[in-house]
Amino acid sequence: MRKIKIEEELKAQLKELRLTTIQKRYMDIASMARRETLSYEEFLSELLKEESEVRQNRRRERLLRASRIPADKNIDNFDLKRLSSKAVQQTKTLLTGAFIDYTENILVFGNPGSGKTHLLCAIGQEIINAGRKVYFTTCSILVQELLQAKRDLELPNMLKKLSRFDALIIDEIGYVQQDREEMEVLFTLLAERYERGSIMLSSNFPFSKWEKIFKDPMVTAAAIDRLVHHSVIIELNLPSYRMGQAKSSNTRRKKK
Repeated sequence: MRKIKIEEELKAQLKELRLTTIQKRYMDIASMARRETLSYEEFLSELLKEESEVRQNRRRERLLRASRIPADKNIDNFDLKRLSSKAVQQTKTLLTGAFIDYTENILVFGNPGSGKTHLLCAIGQEIINAGRKVYFTTCSILVQELLQAKRDLELPNMLKKLSRFDALIIDEIGYVQQDREEMEVLFTLLAERYERGSIMLSSNFPFSKWEKIFKDPMVTAAAIDRLVHHSVIIELNLPSYRMGQAKSSNTRRKKK
C-alpha cells in the first residue's frame, strides 16, 4: 500500500511540475538503475537527461515550424562537393552559428538554380538546432507584408516582431522587381536590423546592379553599406543544379 501511495504522489507531483517525460519514464529508468546498481545521483542524472532531450527536441520542432524554412532543405541533402574550397570552408564555419553572436550577415550570390536558397536554409536549420530563432521569407512576400503594415500604421509593430528573430533569411532579393515604395520599407527593415540582428540574403544580382532594385543610388549605397559592414559573402558561380538534375533524368530515360 505504501508503495502504491508513493507512486500516486510521485505522479501527481511530476504532473504538477510538468515533467512529463520523467512521469512516463521514471519506472523504467528506476528498474534499469536497480539492475545496474546506479547511485542516486546517477539515477537522477538519467531522469533529467531524458527530460532535457525531449524538451530540446520539442523546442527545435517549434522553432523550425515558426521559421517557415522548408524542412527538406537541410545540410544532409546539400551537395557541398559542388562548391569551391573557399565556399565549403565558409559554409562549415557558418554552420556553427557563431556569426549570430557578432550580428554578422550572410550574403549569397549566384546564378538561378545554383543552390543559394538551399544553402541559406541549411545554415538556418543548423542555427535552429542550436536553439536560435530564424525566419525565412522571400523578398517579394516580405516587402508586401511590410508595405501593408505601413499602410495599416503597424510597421513599428511588425519590425519589433521581426527583431525577435536572431536571423532573417530574405530569399531572392531583386528576383521580382518592386517599386520605390516597396523598396523603401525594405530599406527601413535593413536599417532597423543593422548591428542588431543577422540577415541571410540571396540574390541573382551582384552589387553593381542593385540600383535596379532600390531605384535610387543613395539608398542603394546605404543598403549595401549596412549589409556589407559585418558580413560573409559567398559566391556560387555554379551551373543550375535543377537543370543538371533534369538533364540526368532525361539521359536515364533515353537509356531505358
